[in-house]
Amino acid sequence: MIDTPHQSDSATLSAVPGSVLSERVETDIANDVDALDVDFVINGKFMSQRMTGVQRCAYEFASALQGLETNRRRFSVIVQADAGSTAAPFKTRSVSSWFKGPLWEQLALPFAAGRRVLVSLCNVGPVIKRRHIVMIYDMAVYDVPAGYSRKFRWWYRFVFFSLKLNARHIVTVSEFSKSRIRAVLSVPDSKVSVVKLGVDHLDRIESDTGVISRLNLKKGRYGLAVGSLAGGKNHARVLAAIEQLELPDDFRFVVAGGKNVRIFGGDTSEKDAAKKVVWAGYVEDSELKALYENATFFVFPSLYEGFGLPPLEAMYCSCPVIVSREASLPEVCGDAALYCDAYSVEDIAEKMTMMINDDALRERYRARGYRHASQYRWSMSASRLLDTIGRAR
Repeated sequence: MIDTPHQSDSATLSAVPGSVLSERVETDIANDVDALDVDFVINGKFMSQRMTGVQRCAYEFASALQGLETNRRRFSVIVQADAGSTAAPFKTRSVSSWFKGPLWEQLALPFAAGRRVLVSLCNVGPVIKRRHIVMIYDMAVYDVPAGYSRKFRWWYRFVFFSLKLNARHIVTVSEFSKSRIRAVLSVPDSKVSVVKLGVDHLDRIESDTGVISRLNLKKGRYGLAVGSLAGGKNHARVLAAIEQLELPDDFRFVVAGGKNVRIFGGDTSEKDAAKKVVWAGYVEDSELKALYENATFFVFPSLYEGFGLPPLEAMYCSCPVIVSREASLPEVCGDAALYCDAYSVEDIAEKMTMMINDDALRERYRARGYRHASQYRWSMSASRLLDTIGRAR
């Protein structure tokens, strides 16, 4: 990602079996963190996880906050000792413990944070911490529960309820998500703030156009869909729409993401689903940027989004975008996208046909989309988050 020297301080948190920590260790950790003269600390569990989705957003927030740091307002990211964050573009602080994963976050992290405000940027955080600001992206476990396992739903609902009671403030990424958080968790308007995401992380990424030849594509002769192939992303209807299209012989449709047998059925294959579909599987950031830049259009008929970053990424790469009217997407995309009915295969097919055949329409949405997406910058997002932290602490 960013080639910046790693800056870190190290501390060790000793733990005894169970959730009991000695009073001496708790005091030592609190004093040690206070000695850093930071205004707040960030929950760095995301540094031990695969950088997708909310983890990537947390990384971008921390990176942008580093650029806003001053002597009067400083922070560090507390990470697990085995996080392997050797090239982080922000200051990290390693904390060792017998606990790992979720237990480290729930039992070790609160003591490592000491008396400082803790900021958690990935939906969950230690439920016992009171000087705590947490970013919750959506209420999907309530609004679209079928997309999650029973265990996952139970855990997130428990965490959200606990954070509602104990966290000082909740940050989210859209007015849509704010309205759902207020309604589902029954929290007052004053306890929830909106900080929208950025998209200019793409400036750091160099396009790898080798993916075009690797997938046997022609520039400007393919449609693109990106994201998890979970049911909420609605790719099943996209495939059904493709079957209705009379595509030119050299035109393809690329789906970037893993297959999901539960959605497409056990017999789904490249031949059976749609002869014109190319399954790209997982692609690197550099390959994804090249796919955005050279696609005829990008389609994202999602049924539920707390924000919806992929359409903005496509816009920022000057790719015309088709999105649904569901959830936060109209709020995020404004008038810069062509809208489709997410539940109508016929309408999705019609909008894709328009993008394929109408050069003027593509150019209009290409220019409109780039102007719109260029407003979403991580420096602005980080500045708003910093203001929120200052007001909520």
